[in-house]
Amino acid sequence: MLSTRLKNITPSVTVAISSKVKEMKANGIDVISLSIGEPDFNVPEKAKEYGKRSLDENKTKYDFVAGIKELREEICKKLSRENNVDYTIDQIVLSSGAKNSLTNVLLATTDPGDEVLLPLPYWVSYSEIVKVTNAVPVEVQTKKENNFKLTKDELLAAITDKTKLIIMTNPSNPTGAVYTKDELLDIANICVEKGIYILADEIYEKIRFDDTFVSLASLGDDIKDITITVNGFAKSAAMTGVRLGYTASNSEIAKGMTSIQSHTVSHPSLTAQYIGLGALLECEEDMQYMADTYKKRCEIITNRLDKLEHISYIKPSGAFYIFVDLSKVKEKYNYKDNFSVEFCQNFLDEEKVAIVPGKAFGIDEYIRISYACNEKDFLEGVDRLERYINKFF
Repeated sequence: MLSTRLKNITPSVTVAISSKVKEMKANGIDVISLSIGEPDFNVPEKAKEYGKRSLDENKTKYDFVAGIKELREEICKKLSRENNVDYTIDQIVLSSGAKNSLTNVLLATTDPGDEVLLPLPYWVSYSEIVKVTNAVPVEVQTKKENNFKLTKDELLAAITDKTKLIIMTNPSNPTGAVYTKDELLDIANICVEKGIYILADEIYEKIRFDDTFVSLASLGDDIKDITITVNGFAKSAAMTGVRLGYTASNSEIAKGMTSIQSHTVSHPSLTAQYIGLGALLECEEDMQYMADTYKKRCEIITNRLDKLEHISYIKPSGAFYIFVDLSKVKEKYNYKDNFSVEFCQNFLDEEKVAIVPGKAFGIDEYIRISYACNEKDFLEGVDRLERYINKFF
């Protein structure tokens, strides 16, 4: 009697691992979690004050579906100042987190049976959100030697007459790779020529370790017109549980998403929106401190990983993850078909360290390690990983 779409949806691996870790900790088991993509910082105090004040002022009634006017205005200023792309407030749609934004985009741009291209490896929820909206996820092969960044030839080989949209993540989860301007132009120009929408997920844009990041919509008017940028406050301002995301797109798409949202969630929590407003207005130093801390941690953990035998990894340029290649370990392992899943489960059971299997991102020979935690934990986690891997050699 339930919807047939439920048969095609796989529960979130990262959420399942997080739940398992919480259960183990509740049972008194000391577990190191290097799994979930959540900042270990708290929401900046000045941002929280905006939320508290909004409640004191009884700003608790219905407001604009697309979001409060002052926040959309500040997002426009932010996009112009930091991303070199100009929007008007009618082109900004706030939502209850970036996942909500992604769903709005797909509902507004795709029909049942339309194909959505997902360059491998991709964030775990992309394929499932695509399925929920009755579109079809299509995996696009990429190469390790290019840090798994999509090339124009790989894109052209994947396009069919059913291709409607491609999801580009920059910086990447799980690899931390960042596209250069020329690499983005190669992809974007093909999409303009073929009439394919680009969903540009830039949720990690503030967590980058050099100056190579370029916002895709800034590359030209034609490119901007087919690009829907998804961003939010979860990673940059540690607002994961507050749930606040947004999109920037052309007016037609924004109007469509607003119409859809008016019948689903009405609008995101006003308290969350005012906290986000405070983050934009008052907390740039806090957000930069977080980004600088991740950069230092990245240097520390990669230096440690460089000392491990039998593994390699993608050198991150942003986000807070390491995508580790365990191909050599797989050759020695008993499990072949679901190697990364079995590896991570056994590693958690034996060494009490939670990491994410690469299969969740579409590539089974890898694992993802998060360093959104204190230095002591991720270094101890890597020590235990080294000990566990060496058992097979």
